[in-house]
Amino acid sequence: MSTFNLTRSLEDLIDDIVARVPELGHIDPARLLICVSSTRGGGIHGTFAKIHPLRFEGGIKSVLVRRGRKVCTCTLPEVMVGGREILYIIYFLIPRFLNLPLKEKLVTVFHELYHVSPLFNGDIRRFPGRNYAHGGSRKRYNALMSGMVESYLRMLEDQGLIAFLDGDMAALRSRHPVIVGRRFPAPKIRIQAG
Repeated sequence: MSTFNLTRSLEDLIDDIVARVPELGHIDPARLLICVSSTRGGGIHGTFAKIHPLRFEGGIKSVLVRRGRKVCTCTLPEVMVGGREILYIIYFLIPRFLNLPLKEKLVTVFHELYHVSPLFNGDIRRFPGRNYAHGGSRKRYNALMSGMVESYLRMLEDQGLIAFLDGDMAALRSRHPVIVGRRFPAPKIRIQAG
């Protein structure tokens, strides 16, 4: 029986992307934790992936927050893997992510990676204005990702890196009856009354 490690294949793909794509060259893949999470439905509507930065704005670990008359300290947890501190956790929601067309899967990977701050400090990339995560238009954000994917595909030498993304969840299961992936609980902010 063929066991397929989905997390490892995503990690290999991300390693290659950050090595080739200048806009993502600031990312250290060893400080990303790539995980899978289950979705209830297999349809392609909803969230496909999500990133959890492990720092607040500016890369700080704790912030003071006013709650009514009280001021609380909110602290993000430290996540260590293999002796390295992790700065970002990226979750791919399965099977929804795998049921996307190939290019949309790649756009999703780029979308999450582009959220990583250019300072690589555990914070997300921040755009001016109210919608600081995607800028003024999510459509423009995804169009930028689509362009990066097209450039990446033109320079991709080893098509084997993306072969696992060809087809949907059922197709992957037909090739690999056992699919495994890293699961990791979403980090929770610690709130301490001050």
